[in-house]
Amino acid sequence: MSKTNDFDDYEALLDDAYEQLPDTVFETKRFKVPKGYSVIQGNRTIIKNFSDVSRTLNRDPQHVLKFLLRELGTSGNIEGNRAILQGKFTHYVINDRIKEYVDSYVMCHECNRPDTIIIREDRIDMLKCSACGARAPLKSL
Repeated sequence: MSKTNDFDDYEALLDDAYEQLPDTVFETKRFKVPKGYSVIQGNRTIIKNFSDVSRTLNRDPQHVLKFLLRELGTSGNIEGNRAILQGKFTHYVINDRIKEYVDSYVMCHECNRPDTIIIREDRIDMLKCSACGARAPLKSL
């Protein structure tokens, strides 16, 4: 008879644990990596929807830009909703780098969900997942 009570206690504890999980854990919507729409004007590349891309990724535009500039080996800045990069880069190259950013700085390394934030702990940037609670150190930019 004690085995039945243990099982009932376990079920009750399990139900309590499920109630404490955030709602984002149970959402099944699929995350799509945003595409950057770029045009080349002279010797510059302009990403027209840069602020939308950053907002979709839930990241600071300066952080995303810093990554792109480092990966592309160029300089650039943000003007309004767009990013201006020095040099000619095709939209394939830019979108490939945005995907790399998502893989490194957005997606959780444990549960593969985009519900993450970047926090700073003892001079180390950490990726903290809101869905599963995992933490992982990030390579600094």
